[in-house]
Amino acid sequence: MDKALENFGNDIAIAFSGAEDVALIEYARLTGRPFRMFSLDTGRLNPETYQFFAVVEKHYGIHIEYMFPDAVEVQGLVRNKGLFSFYEDGHQECCRVRKVRPLRRALKGLRAWITGQRKDQSPGTRSEVPVVQVDSVFEGKDGSAGSLVKWNPLANVDGKDLWNFLRATEVPVNPLHAKGYISIGCEPCTRAVLPGQHEREGRWWWEDAKAKECGLHKGNIKEGELNGNHSVHVNGTTPDADLFKSSTVVNLTRAGIENLAKLENRQESWLVVLYAPWCKFCQGMEGSYVELADRLAGTGVKVGKFKADGEHKRFAQHELQLGTFPTILFFPKHSARPIKYLPEARDADSLFAFVNALR
Repeated sequence: MDKALENFGNDIAIAFSGAEDVALIEYARLTGRPFRMFSLDTGRLNPETYQFFAVVEKHYGIHIEYMFPDAVEVQGLVRNKGLFSFYEDGHQECCRVRKVRPLRRALKGLRAWITGQRKDQSPGTRSEVPVVQVDSVFEGKDGSAGSLVKWNPLANVDGKDLWNFLRATEVPVNPLHAKGYISIGCEPCTRAVLPGQHEREGRWWWEDAKAKECGLHKGNIKEGELNGNHSVHVNGTTPDADLFKSSTVVNLTRAGIENLAKLENRQESWLVVLYAPWCKFCQGMEGSYVELADRLAGTGVKVGKFKADGEHKRFAQHELQLGTFPTILFFPKHSARPIKYLPEARDADSLFAFVNALR
C-alpha cells in the first residue's frame, strides 16, 4: 500500500465496495500518506451499506468519491426489461450499466487503482491474482492499452487473518457481516451464506457458475470457464454479448459496411470501429467510444460499429484494413478511401481530435 501511494500520489485511488475493503483504508491511513477512494453507487445497495459509507467517512475524516450509473442507460434497461431482468438472463447486462461503465469513467482519471481482491475469495477466478499488475481491461488517464496499473495488496492475505486485523484495529465494518453476509454487492443479488459455504456463494446465487464476477475484475476470467449456462470467452464476455450499445452508435451489417466503403461521394462523414466483443482492448475503449459518439451527435459525423470477427474477419482484413482489434476507420465526406486511426491512445479526446482534424 505504501509503495502504491508513494509511486502514484494523487493519480491512484482505492476502490471501496462497502465490505471488508475498509482494511485497505486502514492500511492507507497507517502509511501516513494522503489517499483517495471511490465507490460505485449502483442505486441497488443495501441500506446498511449506505449507512456504512457514512460511518466510514466520519471515522476516517475522508470523502468518498461516489460514481453513479448513467441515468438514461438505467432508465432504458428498466423500461425495456424490468427491475429484475438479471434473474432471467444473467447479471452481466445490469452490472455493465450500473458498475462497469461507472468504473470505466472513474479509472479514466487515474493512472492506478487499488482493489481488495484476495486469492481465497473466489478459487474459480481469483486464485492467480498478483499483488501488482498492468490492467488488461481498463484504460487510465493516459488513454492507451497498458496505461493503468492495478494494485491488489490483499492478494496473498487469508480471509481469517484479514478479519483478525479488522477486529484488532477496531475499525467500523458493514453490519451485514454480522447477519451472515460475507461478500457484499447489490441488495437483489446478494444474500447471506450458510456455515461452510464459500463467501461467493452468496453472490448471484441463482446462477450455476464458477466465474462469479460482475465485470469489474473480468480480466480474471479465463477462456472456457462457465458463467451461468453460457460459455465465457476471455474477460468474461458471453458469445452473444456485444459492445458499444448506444443510440448514438449505428450497428452496421456486412451489407451496410460494404455499401459505405463503396460510396465515393458520401453526404456525411463516418467513424467506424471494427471490433470483436471478446477483445479486451475493444472492451477497454467501450466507454470512450460511446462518449465520443455522444459528443459527435449533430455534428454531421455518423459513428458506427461493425463486428468484424468470425465469418467477417477475412473480409475486414482484405477490404477494411483490419489488422488487430479494434481498428478504427474514418470515412471522409466526398472521399472514397477510409483513413485508419493509428495511435494507441483511444480515449474520447484523442479520437475527437482525430475526427476534427480530418473534418
